[in-house]
Amino acid sequence: MSDVLTAIAQVSILVFVVSSMIALGLSLTVQQILTPLKNARLVITGLVLSFIVAPAASWGIAQLFGLGDDQTLGLLLLGVAAGAPFLPKLAHMAKGDVPYSVGLMVLLMVVTVIYIPLVLPLLVDGVEVSAWDIAKPLVLLMLLPLILALIVRGRYPESANLAPRMNQISSTGLAIGLGAGILVALPSIWDQIGTGLLLATIVFVVLLLIIGYFTGGSTREHKVVTSLGTTQRNLSAALLIAGTSFIDTPTVLVAVMVASLLLTAALLLTAGEMGKRAKPSADAATSDAN
Repeated sequence: MSDVLTAIAQVSILVFVVSSMIALGLSLTVQQILTPLKNARLVITGLVLSFIVAPAASWGIAQLFGLGDDQTLGLLLLGVAAGAPFLPKLAHMAKGDVPYSVGLMVLLMVVTVIYIPLVLPLLVDGVEVSAWDIAKPLVLLMLLPLILALIVRGRYPESANLAPRMNQISSTGLAIGLGAGILVALPSIWDQIGTGLLLATIVFVVLLLIIGYFTGGSTREHKVVTSLGTTQRNLSAALLIAGTSFIDTPTVLVAVMVASLLLTAALLLTAGEMGKRAKPSADAATSDAN
């Protein structure tokens, strides 16, 4: 049964990633994605938060809670890996700037591919990370579908009508994937109770959300995206490294998996709440305009 649920989770998340990238490519233009990235202050802030503040926070929180070596390493892997396919979906839920979220996601993914192989060996003795191993799933499953969809949108503008259907498919894939993943990981989650990892992950999430929001731009839409983008780590890259570079210590992979599920669930709830809180002001603005 566990093997079946694992397969369902993997296929569902794959469907979510590819369909969400296609939906974004069909609903946006290249100019819409690149325009927010012309704001140098916004870009520099996003890079500093994701590649300096987040890794430092993961290590500091692990020390604060006295986590074991494997749990510390698991949280650190999440700390150094940025750029995730969930960000545009979270931005949409939170009523943030979706084009900016796509540009930021792509930027963080590209930097992550260069950053992790250079930085992780300095932080962890004996670890070797292949840049291509990290880049391959990001390029094939995220960047390629996004680029192809952007090309189709540019050539056939009416293809934008397909974006809502692709969004429905991606939402369904995400829901099924997370549900199956949680069922598979329940024994591992139970084993981590008492290690401090769960509480440390929650503190990690809350801290990055707050720092990202209050330093993330001049508008609410930018603040929301920077906050969520800083907190949402590249789970695929972290899991890949844990499963290949630390194959002799499987508890590192377990720690990353448990922390990833908790982080994702917390961000989905947070993004939903942000969206609800943004609704009254949007409605009020509409009423005033009428």
